[in-house]
Amino acid sequence: MSVEEIVTVHERPEGRERRIVVGIAIIATVVALPFLDTLFRLNLGTKLIPIGVFIVLALGLNVVVGFAGLLDLGYAAFFAIGAYTAAFLTSPSSEMLRALGAQPMDFWPAMVISTAVAATFGVILGAPTLRLRGDYLAIVTLGFGEIVPLVIRNTPQWTRGVQGMNPIGTPTVPGVQFGLATEPWYFLVVAIVVLSVVLTSRLRDSRIGRAWAAIREDEVAAASMGINPVSTKLFAFAMGASFSGFAGSVWSSYIQFIDPGQFDFSVSIFVLVMIILGGMGFASIDLLKNADVSRSRSLILGLALVVLMVLRPEGLFPSARRKMELHAAEESEEEAAQQRATLYETQR
Repeated sequence: MSVEEIVTVHERPEGRERRIVVGIAIIATVVALPFLDTLFRLNLGTKLIPIGVFIVLALGLNVVVGFAGLLDLGYAAFFAIGAYTAAFLTSPSSEMLRALGAQPMDFWPAMVISTAVAATFGVILGAPTLRLRGDYLAIVTLGFGEIVPLVIRNTPQWTRGVQGMNPIGTPTVPGVQFGLATEPWYFLVVAIVVLSVVLTSRLRDSRIGRAWAAIREDEVAAASMGINPVSTKLFAFAMGASFSGFAGSVWSSYIQFIDPGQFDFSVSIFVLVMIILGGMGFASIDLLKNADVSRSRSLILGLALVVLMVLRPEGLFPSARRKMELHAAEESEEEAAQQRATLYETQR
């Protein structure tokens, strides 16, 4: 497909109108959902809040994997760094605060510091390793993802090891009580998800986003055009890590207890699968009401991944550019067939 056709697709009025209608419907559903939950006693709040946190994680990892084309298998490590940083700064049982003789910090500045600390660790990890490519980079990030939980587990004097840390500071908003009620947490997580979507969308369409896309498609060609691959990839790594630390601080404050077991390798894989599938969710149906679905979660997830890769390899909600790239070969074959048919009719 030519550049003119791509531009035409993005500028179609019906496409913009459809996005506006879908956006309004989503906003109305999001706002009404807590009230419907209370009215019909669906108890969805405790499920939707973790889903929102993992959406933020997926958006951050998408910057690294989707925008820049870097395979990160240790993303849960930054999630743990953000969660434990928030716990160190806000928990009354923090040994670090006791050693410094300081009082627990408010949640909001602690969240900002957690985001910055995670981004810093992203730079520390990325600076010596982002010259690697492909499988080698994946192995290095996998090692980092395994090291962080081990360090947390083996430093009980600071992290309390496998016993975990609790309680952890909660957000303070005038007139709003963050406690057992799920509504304040729900709207906070929704605001965080919206902010993350806006930021990642702006990054994708910015100059640095185009540089990431160029490196993802052909790093050698991008470097020949004046793009510094190392600094550009390092910024992507830092941005992805900052989203993970951001989500980690909210997660630790919401569940009020963190331990190293919450940040193992499966978390990184699950978030990566979320990106590949383009978002997913499983609903309870009559056939599965009496079954223990939690034990078959990996099986269901694996089957969904295989089926989707066969039937819709671009994901459930792909970008227009990625969809065109994946189906370019099919369109070329169709165009060639049409040209052959036209030539045949002409020769007749």
